[in-house]
Amino acid sequence: MQFRQQALDKLRSPEDLELPARLARPQGRLVLSVTLAVMAAASVWAVTGSVVTTVSAPAVLSHGQGGYVLQSPVTGQVTEVLAEEGDRLAARAPVLRVRAVEGDVLVRTVEAGRVTALAVDVGAVLRTGADVAAVEKAADADAPLYATVYVPVGEAAEVREGDRVDLTVQTAPASRYGVLRGEVRSVERRPQSARRIASFLGDSQLAGRLTEDGAPVAVTVALVRSSSTRSGYAWSTEDGPPFRLDSMTQATASVRVADQHPVDWLLP
Repeated sequence: MQFRQQALDKLRSPEDLELPARLARPQGRLVLSVTLAVMAAASVWAVTGSVVTTVSAPAVLSHGQGGYVLQSPVTGQVTEVLAEEGDRLAARAPVLRVRAVEGDVLVRTVEAGRVTALAVDVGAVLRTGADVAAVEKAADADAPLYATVYVPVGEAAEVREGDRVDLTVQTAPASRYGVLRGEVRSVERRPQSARRIASFLGDSQLAGRLTEDGAPVAVTVALVRSSSTRSGYAWSTEDGPPFRLDSMTQATASVRVADQHPVDWLLP
């Protein structure tokens, strides 16, 4: 009881009533200040900052007109190969000589272009309709390259004309040369079958790989040109790779489909 009485007397002391109340320790004020500063910065970022949404998909560099698969018109044996991979040939130029029942037959290009692949050698026996070569429809070596991006159907609706695209090129490691810059030129809204892709790229095996998970939508990307790089195109690095890009080079595209402010997620 003695200690209790002393505590009551201390509370009733006028001198104690005049002492200022201590609302918070110095450490507490520091924590409060930091918390308020973080909350203010987060609020500013939520309004002025942005979060990038991207769609990733496989891509192939090629000239805008695509290519075609050259087939043998006869059954017979290849006696001479008259072209090499990389050759640029005029329309109706001879590619192979085949010995058939009716005599020697020349297999010729359908349209002018560059031979991207030869599927046969001398001595090969062909049946009518057999694939013998892939030809890209680009007679001009300076014709610009495009990237055809094969986007899954479920994500294609998000892609719009004008969206920016970064391409990681298979022959130019991004860790060393950066990414190739591009912009969406057009979007085909109908999915493409393996057969249609093969007729455009001139490569049935590649078309098969691109359609393993279903028929994709083709997105045409115009590459950003640059006069200061060896490749002739703009990269995320200053110089890019020290060589020109070849058509039919595979890449992985990252399409920038949306920039959203975080505060938008909170709005209806």
